[in-house]
Amino acid sequence: MEGKRYVLVVNPGSTSTKLAIFEGEKSIVATNLNHDVEVIRSFDTIYDQKDMRIKVILEWLDEVNVKLSELLCVVGRGGLLSSMPSGTYKVTDKMLEDLKIGVQGQHASNLGGIIADEIAKKVNVSAYIVDPVAVDEICDEARISGLPELPRKSLVHALNMKAVARRVCKEKGLKLSECSFVIAHLGGGISVSPFKYGKLLDCNNASQEGPFSPDRTGGLPVGDLVDMAFSGKYSQKELSRKIMGQGGLIGYLGTNDGRIIDKRIDEGDKKAEMIFKAMVYQISREIGAMATVINGKMDGIIVTGGLAYNKKLMNWINEYVGFIAPIIAVPGEDEMLALAEGALRVENREEDFKIYENEIKKFGK
Repeated sequence: MEGKRYVLVVNPGSTSTKLAIFEGEKSIVATNLNHDVEVIRSFDTIYDQKDMRIKVILEWLDEVNVKLSELLCVVGRGGLLSSMPSGTYKVTDKMLEDLKIGVQGQHASNLGGIIADEIAKKVNVSAYIVDPVAVDEICDEARISGLPELPRKSLVHALNMKAVARRVCKEKGLKLSECSFVIAHLGGGISVSPFKYGKLLDCNNASQEGPFSPDRTGGLPVGDLVDMAFSGKYSQKELSRKIMGQGGLIGYLGTNDGRIIDKRIDEGDKKAEMIFKAMVYQISREIGAMATVINGKMDGIIVTGGLAYNKKLMNWINEYVGFIAPIIAVPGEDEMLALAEGALRVENREEDFKIYENEIKKFGK
């Protein structure tokens, strides 16, 4: 590896840190470092985990014989920042401040930019984040919820959705700036967006709206939810946990593993089949609704994320919405490649990096 230049990709999860070294767009070595749950619990805040995670990352780099001096740049998973346009962002002091305090919430992904910055500074290279969940390109009409005090927010799986749109266009010889899709990201959370000329014009907040998912409730009957909240049976924390973590497939079937549910369906479990198909029904209904935003004129419906591997789900989606446009399956969510690609577009001068504090001013921040 001597004399070569690499991109280090850092993707922190709740109890693990995914790492990869890219040479161009090729991953040459990758790992998922698991952290002891008790060690994670010993920290008061997510930010307090920073030094521990950096230490194990540097140890891993030694193990795979990659020197810091060989790094072209470091790119981290974007966190819950203020609303911002899509793009690759250079890490700045203002971004670090907002990642630390968690301006839209605390999540392990907030550490992505922070860790990338600290490692990059050791060898005076650039640190970036790419298309965090806070990407906001939705139209003004989409922000209106029906209650003035509760505007709709854009929190979406932008990283994977943007990346798969680029790949589909490249494979089909199309220009991203001229294409329209509905993109459905189907993972632990589900995001469905109308994508037109490079922008995500609307989305369901995967933690609060839209289809139920493997472990989230999606949208709920709001009046009944208010009654539950004031019933005295649940604390705020307990009810929040039911909505995100214990809802969806877990709430109905006790598991969020599509493979287990598949097996139960094949063995004749009618409840499992009904619940799984109900989730697909809601996904398809959301796809149909988002198709109206782009007047039903699109180059395809892209279905991505881990659930896109499930053949039953894909067949059912095709039955429901295949009449609108061709279904394009891009299973999985290759976040590491998407992060590397975003950093390389800047390093190769194919596009300019953005500055966080300048861009969030467009949202009045």
